[in-house]
Amino acid sequence: MVNNITKGFLGEEKAANYLISKGYKIVDRNYRTKIGEIDIIAIIPGVLVFIEVKSRTSINYGYPYEAVNWKKQDKIIKSSFIYIKQKRFNNYQIRYDIIEVYLGKKPKIKHIENAFCR
Repeated sequence: MVNNITKGFLGEEKAANYLISKGYKIVDRNYRTKIGEIDIIAIIPGVLVFIEVKSRTSINYGYPYEAVNWKKQDKIIKSSFIYIKQKRFNNYQIRYDIIEVYLGKKPKIKHIENAFCR
């Protein structure tokens, strides 16, 4: 049985590989502030994308995106503003995505672009 930390790590690795295969450039991972954490930060031309990764082995407790409630969204948004200011990424549009990773015999990824906004 896979514990939650291992599940999260595996999910983030699969999500990062997926993004790279789609032409995204990953600029940061597991960025932490006092407010919260952002799993993956990536760039596509002109857009800085903040990505929350949710991994599951089943949907017995709901779909992964459902775990990204308004409180979690607020933390990601506030953390993203700190990141933008700290790293001086001022000339980009910003977008917030969720990537659902279903782990198992046949792993599956679902990328939800513009999952929420500020």
